[in-house]
Amino acid sequence: MAPEFQKNAMYVSNELENGDVQKNFDDDGREKRTGTLLTASAHIITAVIGSGVLSLAWAIAQLGWVAGPAVLFAFSFITYFTSTLLADCYRSPGPISGKRNYTYMDVVRSHLGGVKVTLCGIAQYANLVGVTIGYTITASISMVAVKRSNCFHKNGHEASCSIESYPYMIIFAVIQIVLSQIPNFHKLSWLSILAAVMSFTYASIGLGLSIAKASGVGHHVKTALTGVVVGVDVSGTEKVWRSFQAIGDIAFAYAYSTVLIEIQDTLKSSPSESKVMKRASLAGVSTTTLFYVLCGTIGYAAFGNNAPGNFLTGFGFYEPFWLIDFANVCIAVHLVGAYQVFCQPLYGFVEGRCSERWPDSKFITSEYAMQVPWCGTYNLNLFRLVWRTTYVIVTAVIAMIFPFFNDFLGLIGAASFYPLTVYFPIEMYIAQRKIPKYSFTWVWLKILSWTCLIVSLVAAAGSIQGLATDVKGYKPFSTHQ
Repeated sequence: MAPEFQKNAMYVSNELENGDVQKNFDDDGREKRTGTLLTASAHIITAVIGSGVLSLAWAIAQLGWVAGPAVLFAFSFITYFTSTLLADCYRSPGPISGKRNYTYMDVVRSHLGGVKVTLCGIAQYANLVGVTIGYTITASISMVAVKRSNCFHKNGHEASCSIESYPYMIIFAVIQIVLSQIPNFHKLSWLSILAAVMSFTYASIGLGLSIAKASGVGHHVKTALTGVVVGVDVSGTEKVWRSFQAIGDIAFAYAYSTVLIEIQDTLKSSPSESKVMKRASLAGVSTTTLFYVLCGTIGYAAFGNNAPGNFLTGFGFYEPFWLIDFANVCIAVHLVGAYQVFCQPLYGFVEGRCSERWPDSKFITSEYAMQVPWCGTYNLNLFRLVWRTTYVIVTAVIAMIFPFFNDFLGLIGAASFYPLTVYFPIEMYIAQRKIPKYSFTWVWLKILSWTCLIVSLVAAAGSIQGLATDVKGYKPFSTHQ
């Protein structure tokens, strides 16, 4: 049995041969896309603004008042600039009327080809797997924080309040198993909008609590233009490693290139997808940068050089406990949506390859219409059900075995940030526009690329050192995260 989109393509072809206009399908024979600037912006904000926004006070504390905001603005510009280059590569050979590319790997294949396609796939999908495992851990930490917040409120701030995180990982996994049956990005707009609202909510709560703390009567904390002070707060070696880690945290907090093409593939064709995607990237990155700068700088003003890694789950604040609870619930809900945004490209890649490899397998290609109360008709695919359920279970099990696994994310991010956010967009832009070698544009694009490579290597070194330190102090049943 042929895949559904192939049947659609054949149908559209027949209609066009008869001179009719087929309104239900796009130019590639797939179901007409309905994405807009709003939905694309929501997808981007959901992907970019994570619970890491609340750790930026720590990052600013390591770098100080000057370097911290400067690094934030530098990476916001780099991310936006390279995302505009990548948006133009969605269609090839031209950004307006060329052939659509459905995934990041398809884009690299169309513009560069060769071994670079394989390298792109390794970087992208390894990053996606790492992020989904990290989100499982982070969501469970937020849910545990709700229980601990109530425990601290009842028993005092010095109480141990040790709570196991494994049950919450299981709850998160069960929710993801259900949501993973949503076929693709085109059906996820409502979830991304909800997740984006949640991210704004908890970031705003963290910001508001920081403002209240910083402006409180008698409040005084130690801050500095260069951040934590060598010989007072940290040693010279710790200062270097922490600065590297802080730069890495900020750089990777902006990376959403791994899902940019898949987001762009949800957009309507008029106006052009590249034009809308550039506007969505501008809206998403600008909004993200505003929140990052506010949460980072005001959080630093509130906590000074002793800023915690995350002041909502790390208990920089204890009261009002109900507001802390609400903020952590918002974090968990946001990560429910963000998990789906990041795993959908991986789902699509595996399912697409299996459909190509075994086109006659009814288990892989057949869909069965089911009536779902209040939701209408749902097309059940047995392979999608089994594969996606298995993936969620595996990521949850890995999260349980290695609860410090999110420390790996900095390293995975270091390995994927440079190729996916910088290298490939620049190389594809040069190839698409046929920019002459050693011309002014070629030279400064190469300088940007090499500079970002150095930053990625530095961040990777910091992540490895931080990971080694965390593993040494790892306690299997510790929940004081």
